[in-house]
Amino acid sequence: MLQVLERVAGASTGSVARGSISKRLQSNGTEIFRGISGIAPNVAEYWLEAVERIMDDLDCTVEQKLKGAVSLLRDEAYQWWLTVRKAAFQGKYVGASYVDARKKEFLKLVQRNKSVVEYEAEFLRLSRYARGIVTTEYERCVRFEDGLRDDLRVLIAPQRDRDFATLVEKAKIAEDVKRSERQNREKERGKNKRGFGSSGSLGGFHKRPRFDGPA
Repeated sequence: MLQVLERVAGASTGSVARGSISKRLQSNGTEIFRGISGIAPNVAEYWLEAVERIMDDLDCTVEQKLKGAVSLLRDEAYQWWLTVRKAAFQGKYVGASYVDARKKEFLKLVQRNKSVVEYEAEFLRLSRYARGIVTTEYERCVRFEDGLRDDLRVLIAPQRDRDFATLVEKAKIAEDVKRSERQNREKERGKNKRGFGSSGSLGGFHKRPRFDGPA
């Protein structure tokens, strides 16, 4: 399949009118390609030949050929392309050592002093390098929840949400609740200190004079 897409991006000149290359291709008879495994090789080959022929008729550029071919991929075929493209890019420009380092960061990631928003952003950034570790929504939720601070995790763990967006939202709500509780405690301590200072002052106390009676 990789060779198929490489051929699609073969040398060509000319240009195609403005507009969606995908729509232009489909309006000229190209078909969506959905699968890889279990499909006879000649099926992919025939699909490619049809796409190439229409692209040549439209005088597509090299960039338009690749973009157009990818736009026709669906389901398993598109997921395959995403995997190949990312692996090829990382192998050429990023390097395995960098990817491994980010993966280790992800495995060690916990919230600590970060806000939930900051923790979520870091979690999502590093999870891109650990696709083999968090392959399902359930695994992503479990790992995110495990990294939360204890005071937040105890509030949301019993609910066992396994939708990531819902889990993050509930973590934010729990964080707001804890913040409000902390602010209320600080206000109460401030009131108690002021009350003690007022009632405990000796500034207004005067000693009564002593009378010993007539001499």
